[in-house]
Amino acid sequence: MDRVTSMLSFVKVVELSGFSSAARQLSLATSIVTTHVKSLEDRLGVRLLNRTTRNVSVTEAGKAYYERCIQILSEIEEAEEAAQVLQAKPRGVLRLNTSSVLPPLIAPSIAEYNETYPDVTVRLTATGRMIDLVEEGFDLAIRYVAAPDSSLIVRRLASYPIVVCASPEYLAKRGHPKHPSDLAHHNCLIYYDSSFSKDGKEWMFTGPDGEFSVRVSGTLETNSPDALRAAVLSGQGLLMAPAHIMLENLRSGALVPVLSDFLCNQFSIDALYPHREHLPAKVRTFIDVVAKNLRKIDWDPCSSDSKSRNSGGDGTQSTVDAHAPESQPQSKSLRRRAGFDGHAGT
Repeated sequence: MDRVTSMLSFVKVVELSGFSSAARQLSLATSIVTTHVKSLEDRLGVRLLNRTTRNVSVTEAGKAYYERCIQILSEIEEAEEAAQVLQAKPRGVLRLNTSSVLPPLIAPSIAEYNETYPDVTVRLTATGRMIDLVEEGFDLAIRYVAAPDSSLIVRRLASYPIVVCASPEYLAKRGHPKHPSDLAHHNCLIYYDSSFSKDGKEWMFTGPDGEFSVRVSGTLETNSPDALRAAVLSGQGLLMAPAHIMLENLRSGALVPVLSDFLCNQFSIDALYPHREHLPAKVRTFIDVVAKNLRKIDWDPCSSDSKSRNSGGDGTQSTVDAHAPESQPQSKSLRRRAGFDGHAGT
């Protein structure tokens, strides 16, 4: 039987000097209270109560047991109250996992959150791979198009385009690719993470007949977003990446988008967490802050004056629905297109 309920039944019988009175206070049948107390005595091998037809008295062993039960039940009540406080007010450690290139994007949200909720410490771990949240002890993940996992709840935070881009110097030497098949004659910079079976060399595009892949190759394969950024800016080759990562470089003209007509889909940044019910306040409020700030971003790399300067931009404005219903991740083919660690399902 439930040992805590049995202990509570025993305590109430002692305090109210009777089984019937204890049963009424606990909203249980008298026979159930009697069974709970008897189960304690049988398990302990001692008599806790002396029973007569008129009254109930506690034995010496019962008195000692009663005192310990009071302490234990009080600690249980305090533990429950502490858990409820954590549920109602953000506090403690928020264990957050993100895609490897996302920290700069959500850093302002973390700063704002810490200012608003100083009792919460954000412990951020960035990984190329999508981790097991439950097994590795994380409260929340924010990732580019995470790999499907039916046990996780997914909330869409933002939608963004991807871009294939290069420096003007590279394009002046090697020419502008007009079709994805032209990439066979170009040096393509590869995001590669050895923790995945995929090698990052299949870039996905969209044409009149639907999605298709192009096998690319190049002189740099790395899991370092910083290395890829430096390489494309120095004119080493072409790069496929989430557009917002290169936003300022695209708008300044340091990078030029190409093949935009074959990159018309939107991709997602998602929040993933293990449980739908009783979501801790620290998780719920953090997601709200990140969603609010991502909603303010202009995700279009070819907006304003850069539209006329950069060739190949389609000018499509991305949308963000921070209050979109929870959904499952996108198809496998879309995950491969997301660029950087997004292509590997992270």
